[in-house]
Parts: sequence; structure tokens; C-alpha cells
Amino acid sequence: MATETTAAEGSSLVFHPMDQFIVKPLFGDGAIAWYTPTNVTLWLFLAIAAIFALLVLSTSKRAIVPTRMQSVAEVAYGFIYKMLEDICGKEGVKYFPYVMTLFMFIVCANFLGMLPMSFTTTSHFAVTIPLALAVFLTVTVLGFVKNGASFLGLFWVSSAPLALRPVLAIIELISYFVRPVSHSIRLAGNVMAGHAVIKVFAGFAAIAVISPVSVLAITAMYGLEVLVSFIQAYVFTILTCVYLKDALHPSH
Repeated sequence: MATETTAAEGSSLVFHPMDQFIVKPLFGDGAIAWYTPTNVTLWLFLAIAAIFALLVLSTSKRAIVPTRMQSVAEVAYGFIYKMLEDICGKEGVKYFPYVMTLFMFIVCANFLGMLPMSFTTTSHFAVTIPLALAVFLTVTVLGFVKNGASFLGLFWVSSAPLALRPVLAIIELISYFVRPVSHSIRLAGNVMAGHAVIKVFAGFAAIAVISPVSVLAITAMYGLEVLVSFIQAYVFTILTCVYLKDALHPSH
């Protein structure tokens, strides 16, 4: 009996930082099929709803003196537009809706994942890999459509010595196909790691001796995660712009 009590007391301090990333059905506890509504489905929908509210509802009146939400929408619009124009030039502006959609989805999903009891969809490779693959395929198809066989000039470093060009071409080709891997892992890995660390500190908060330190650590990590949530959306978007520039202007 004493052993069971000790085990129960010990288990109260056991925590699993990765449990927050488990995909669960919204209704019932059965098996998850491709059509089963899950917590991922719910928070993906909420991210879309947040984007609609920010970019459509808040700007519908187009007030001369903008509301706070309209100001945020206008700042986001101008921020992404300038980024795309600076990196890709005027030719890249026509792809602004796609790049803006990527940025807004990632940043809204990241920020919603910071809410208590929420689910961070961008911590899952099932979400970030399709986003990265969509960018990769879009850029590749666009590169060949716009430039034809000249798009292969992206892999031929003409400024390098002739003897090194074949070697560099192989390296460039490998790095090109690694893009969707690094693009997706960077986003999911950083988001997942930050949330896991916060959960670890939260687990230590149950120990009275170190709970004040744990609370301070959680507060600091939460502030850092808010910053990371924006930075990761920014990095994903700016890399998309760089890849788009390669498709529009492939020659080295």
C-alpha cells in the first residue's frame, strides 16, 4: 500500500512535454481517418477565421482614421508587399497574393498556438511539409514556364572556374532539392522546441522549492516564443521570396 502511495505521489510530478502535440479527434476516442475532424482541423479553421477577420472584416469600412485592427492589416500588407518588391522586383509583385497568404496563415497559426489549451498546427510536419512543397513546386514550375531550359542556369555557376563548375552544379542541384526539407523543418522544429521547453518549465512549477524560478523561466520563454512565432513566419516568407526570385531570374 505504501509503495502504491509513493508511486502515485511520484507520478504527480511526471509530465510529458510532447503530449501537447498529439493529434486527437474532436468527437469521441476512435481511430483517426483522413476525414475525421481533429484538434488540428479546429485550429487550422480558427487560423483561417482569424485571417478573414483581420484582412476582410477589419478593412471592410476602409475608415480614413483606421481602427487598430485595420492598422495591423495595413501594416502587414505593406510589410509583405515591400519585402516581395525589394527581393523580386516589380515582376514579383503579381505573386503577392500567394506570398501574403503564406505569411498570414503561418503567423496567425503561430500566435493562436500561444493561447492556453490551444494546439499549434505549425508544430506538425503534416502542415509545414505541404506548405514547403507547395512553394517548391510553384517555384520550379514557374521557373521552367518563364525561362524554359534557361532555368537550369540556376545550377550552373558561370562565374566560377570552368573545372569547378560541374562540381558546383551538383552541389547546387542537391541544395535545390533540399530546400523543401529545410524550409519545413525550420518552421516546425523551432515552434515545437519552444513549446516543449515551456511545458518542461511548467512541470517543474509543481515543485515548491523551484516554482518561483520556474514561473520566471516560463514568462521569459513565453515572451521569446511570441518573438519566434513572428520570426519563423518572416523567415518562411522571405525564403519564399528568395526562391521566387531564383525562378524569375535564374542566371548566376
